[in-house]
Amino acid sequence: MPTPQDESGLENLHRQLRLLNDRLEVTQLCDRYVLHLDKDRAHDSWLDSIFTDDVHLTFPFGEFKGIDGLAAFQQMARTNFARTHHISANHTVDLDPDGNHARVRAHLMAVHVAQADEPAGHFDIGGHYEAEARRTPHGWRIHRFVFDLVWQSGQAPLAKTAH
Repeated sequence: MPTPQDESGLENLHRQLRLLNDRLEVTQLCDRYVLHLDKDRAHDSWLDSIFTDDVHLTFPFGEFKGIDGLAAFQQMARTNFARTHHISANHTVDLDPDGNHARVRAHLMAVHVAQADEPAGHFDIGGHYEAEARRTPHGWRIHRFVFDLVWQSGQAPLAKTAH
C-alpha cells in the first residue's frame, strides 16, 4: 500500500517530468521555426504549426503582426533571397508557474544567399532573440518573437517588392 510520502514523491516526479517535456517541446518549436524558414520557403502552410494567430514578430527592419503579416514577411524573404540557412542555439526556456506560458532566450545566426548560383555572395547576421510561447490545444506556439541584431557581414540587399 502506497504511503502519503510515496504519493508526494510521485507527484513531484510527475511535475519534474512535465517541466522537462515542456522545455523540450518549446526548444523543438524554435528549431522547427528555423528549419521551416530554410526548407519550406515556397509556401506558408507551416505558419500555423509554429505561431499563434495573434503572433507579433519584431526585427530591426520591421514588425509583423498576425499570420497575414507573417505571410507578407515570408514573401519579402523569398523575394530578396534565393536560399537561407538559419541556426538557433543555446535555448534557455523558462516556464511560468501555470505551465501554459514559456519565455525563450536563444542565439540566432543566419546566412542569406541572394542568387542560388552564387552561394559565395551572401549576407550574414547574428544576434539574440526572445520569444514567448503559449500552450494551445494544438501544442506550443510562438506568439511573440523579438530579434536583437548583434552583428552583420556582407552587403544587405535592397528590399525588392513582388509584382
